[in-house]
Amino acid sequence: MRIVLDTNVLISGIFFSGPPFKILEAWRDGRLEMVVSQEILEEYYRVGEILSNRYPDVDITPALEFITINAEIVSPPGLDEPICVDPDDDKFFTCAIAGRCSVIISGDKHLLDKSGYAGVSVQKPRYFVDKVLIRI
Repeated sequence: MRIVLDTNVLISGIFFSGPPFKILEAWRDGRLEMVVSQEILEEYYRVGEILSNRYPDVDITPALEFITINAEIVSPPGLDEPICVDPDDDKFFTCAIAGRCSVIISGDKHLLDKSGYAGVSVQKPRYFVDKVLIRI
C-alpha cells in the first residue's frame, strides 16, 4: 500500500511510540511504500530544523535522510484551485494523486474534511494502524 504522511505524523513517529511509530516501522520493514514530493520533503526538513533549534540534543537528520533516500519522490502538477481550506495542506493531496496513493495519514482537520477527494482517503494514525495496517 502506498501512503503519504502528514508532517505531524512523521515527527510523532520519529520521537514517540504509538501509531505513528508503528506506521514508520511498517514502512521501514517494507510493508508500506511512502511517497513524498519535494515540497513535502522541504516541510519535513524545515520542521526538523525548528525542532533541532528548540531541542539541541535532538537530531532527526538521519531519519530525514533515510526518507529522502528510500521514499518515492513524485512531482505533482499544479492545481487550478485549492482543495483544502488551508492551501498549504494541498501538497499532501497532490502528492497522493501523483503517486497513486490511496491514503494520506493525518490528524489535520483540513485534510480529514477532504477525505475522499480524488479517491484519496485521509485517515488518522490510530485508525490506520487498528483497521488497515493490521491486515497488511
